[in-house]
Amino acid sequence: MNDGGTRLRVFELDWSCRVLRTLDAGIDPYDVEDLARARDGTFWLADTGDNGLNRSTVAVERLRPDGSATLFRLTYPDGPHDAEALLLTPSGQLFIATKEPLDSNVYTPAGRLSATRPTPLRKVASTGFLPTGTAGGPVGTAGQVVVTGGAVSPDGRTVVLRTYTDAYVWSAPDGDVAAAISSGQRRRIPLPPTAQGEAVTFTPDGRSLLTSTEGVPAPVQVIPLGDAAPTPTRAADAPTAAGPAEPDSESGDLLRTLAAPLVVVVAMGAVISYAVTRRR
Repeated sequence: MNDGGTRLRVFELDWSCRVLRTLDAGIDPYDVEDLARARDGTFWLADTGDNGLNRSTVAVERLRPDGSATLFRLTYPDGPHDAEALLLTPSGQLFIATKEPLDSNVYTPAGRLSATRPTPLRKVASTGFLPTGTAGGPVGTAGQVVVTGGAVSPDGRTVVLRTYTDAYVWSAPDGDVAAAISSGQRRRIPLPPTAQGEAVTFTPDGRSLLTSTEGVPAPVQVIPLGDAAPTPTRAADAPTAAGPAEPDSESGDLLRTLAAPLVVVVAMGAVISYAVTRRR
């Protein structure tokens, strides 16, 4: 997807990065940062970037498979936030996770989305990240503590938020995303070093993560999750390179995959993101 320009545009690619289809709509976005795909093939785009903290409203845009699109404006209850992570559950509930250093807040619409007036958001969870020492990202240590993407697994029972350098994984056996994130029961997974990692999603079976970065080239990395359940742990030495999933040692990041086709959002070139579909 393009996060700039004057139109919404989502590209579907196969595993060889050949463009299969382009969805285009005449909504003029401000700063789209993440994407999620619903079971019916509808794309939800998080128009929530606000580096200057000067937006009175943010938005999500719904882009249907037929190319029709609707913009829904949202308002935070506590002033502007910059946010780059969108979570979408199988039941259709949306969550936005903010990008504040050390402390990410999670919001969800307080009522039914409206195309004619802003819908208030309500805060439902918060989680914090401390420096990990994992390599990568554009801003050094600061990149280790800010959320740049997120996703919910196809069955709704696992949640991931990523920073520029690490992924944090929560179990949500009952599908309650807010409760899972608030629980402190999470694992940290050091990610392969990249220039500006902002993309993460699940494989269709939910057993691995797919991650990528802005810039060219932008490889897609497959990160197995393993079978260990997330558990809280005391502080421990953090690895400095990509490796197996480890218990999270910190205080307690558009992408999304739902069954088939596999959809991955990867940032490329001039802040362009692409959707990747399974080879037919």
